[in-house]
Amino acid sequence: MDSTCKINKKAEESHRQDSADLLVFILLLTLTILTIWLFKHRRCRFLHETGLAMIYGLLVGVVLRYAIHVPSDMNNVTLSCNVNASPATLLVNVSGKFYEYTLKGEISGSEINDIQDNEMLRKVTFDPEVFFNILLPPIIFHAGYSLKRRHFFRNLGSILAYAFVGTVVSCFIIGLFMYGCVLLMKQIGHLGGDFFFTDCLFFGAIVSATDPVTVLAIFNELQVDADLYALLFGESVLNDAVALVLSSSIVAYQPEGDNTHTFEAMAMLKSFGVFLGVFSGSFALGVATGVVTALISFTFTKLRELPLLETALFFLMSWSTFLLAEACGFTGVVAVLFCGMTQAHYTFNNLSPESQDRTKQLFELLNFLAENFIFSYMGLTLFTFHNHVFNPIFIVGAFLAVFLGRAANIYPLSFLNKITSNFQHMMMFAGLRGAMTFALSIRDTATYARQMMFSTTLLVVFFTVWICGGGTTPMLSCQKIRVGVDSDQENFVMEMRSTKQESAWLFRIWYNFDHNYLKPILTHSGPPLTATLPACCGPLARCLTSPQAYENEGQLKDSDSDLILNDGDISLAYGDITVSTDATGAHTSGTPVGGVAVNSDEALDRELAFSDHELVIRGTRLVLPMDDSEHPLPLDSHRHKNETMS
Repeated sequence: MDSTCKINKKAEESHRQDSADLLVFILLLTLTILTIWLFKHRRCRFLHETGLAMIYGLLVGVVLRYAIHVPSDMNNVTLSCNVNASPATLLVNVSGKFYEYTLKGEISGSEINDIQDNEMLRKVTFDPEVFFNILLPPIIFHAGYSLKRRHFFRNLGSILAYAFVGTVVSCFIIGLFMYGCVLLMKQIGHLGGDFFFTDCLFFGAIVSATDPVTVLAIFNELQVDADLYALLFGESVLNDAVALVLSSSIVAYQPEGDNTHTFEAMAMLKSFGVFLGVFSGSFALGVATGVVTALISFTFTKLRELPLLETALFFLMSWSTFLLAEACGFTGVVAVLFCGMTQAHYTFNNLSPESQDRTKQLFELLNFLAENFIFSYMGLTLFTFHNHVFNPIFIVGAFLAVFLGRAANIYPLSFLNKITSNFQHMMMFAGLRGAMTFALSIRDTATYARQMMFSTTLLVVFFTVWICGGGTTPMLSCQKIRVGVDSDQENFVMEMRSTKQESAWLFRIWYNFDHNYLKPILTHSGPPLTATLPACCGPLARCLTSPQAYENEGQLKDSDSDLILNDGDISLAYGDITVSTDATGAHTSGTPVGGVAVNSDEALDRELAFSDHELVIRGTRLVLPMDDSEHPLPLDSHRHKNETMS
């Protein structure tokens, strides 16, 4: 009876302790929010909310580590037994009664007398799976769901180059540099455990994940050039996914034989195959889940009458994408990112106005809370984590390697993509590390190498958020980057400017196909399929087209679409030459006033080469990619030109 009372009493004390620990984080977030309001009121931009959250986390960590001590429990008994491994669970026979104990982790011999303090600090240390399954999904989904697709797709080539090629280059540059540091540490006797080349590559992968949330917040507040914002945001969104899959591929590198850390071509090819397979599978799963959600909202139109149920279904389908991908062996981060982009493009148009507002606000709130929680926890773990390994050589080498890796990513690719020098320097400066880097480093801290990586990663995140994030405004002034630019009021012609012919045909092919076939099937917007499919497919077209599509035939609903070309033609005019593009993507050229015919390809090349061409629209609507809050730019200003041309 006494034993049962003690167990119940201990369970009650544990419950109170858990509640107090959660209260600490709630108070941290509350304090952060109040300070954010003060900073915004005073227009202070030298420190972002994430930096504030880290500072408060550091202060609480100091208090928990050094100011609070829990009295020792006299009932604690330390016994020794020789076993070859540490079992996950342990059954102990006490006077004929069996008790089950679970493994909490290894402690050093010097900490045996401080078990109670260790227990308190362990209480405020979360399972790394909490970050991946609960905190990361809303952050990543919000990034895809709130993506400004107009500028994202206009800079898609550069963004893909930075995210894929640049991240891989950065990973190997950092990995090679850190391996040199490890060899130096081994030579002078400063290495206390195994540290292999694959560990260095893994470190290169996790610190290549950028998270310029501080810089982007300041960009948004100052209304910095929209293309620079799109480049940074697009790179950070995609390179988080690439870094995660790349780190998983490096872990999967397993050469045959006794030495699993030697170079082997087949093992490297296998890891490369794992990278492609996991990324493409996650991408397909995320898009498929988004399409399924769009079809559900498209089919069950009565859900629009119950916005609460509609929002709940949208939320659950979006979150389940992450868990489904992880359960299938893919990467939830990649899946939920592309699910968010698909949901924004298709499902959003099927939601009721109330659900549209609710979903945007819900994921914006979850993103804000999760992000600030993670940064608060970063500050806390600097003092509450027990197995830190701080090595001065490794730390200095890491900072140098991160700088070199970022430079190798930005400058060569920017030169190839013809990015201006001030944009290049700003992107180099804005390569902050954040939530993804932290989550990847804390996921596995079992070995000496992983513990050193985690400790060093914390310092890298602190430095980049505080120093680089705080220096964003001075850096903008130094590079003479324009601010106060309202992207909604940009000139209509400027929005259609493209310096690459590839972008023109890519837009024509994809957006014509999307608008004429995918949108009518998955949403209630776009032209009816009866108007776009051949006459022989009439019965199928009538079956797949919703009644709302006929009602909306005269007005396009999806004001947030990326770039949609309707059934008519688009004409690009420069001087006396007119280049027309019909709904199939083919283009023809008009005859100039002088009577000399111009080849259509040559004319289109000229149009894409000049920056001051005029856009002439005949019998069609052109809707630029806009945010949900944006409205299509009226074409009244171009009416006079249309009348003249006609």
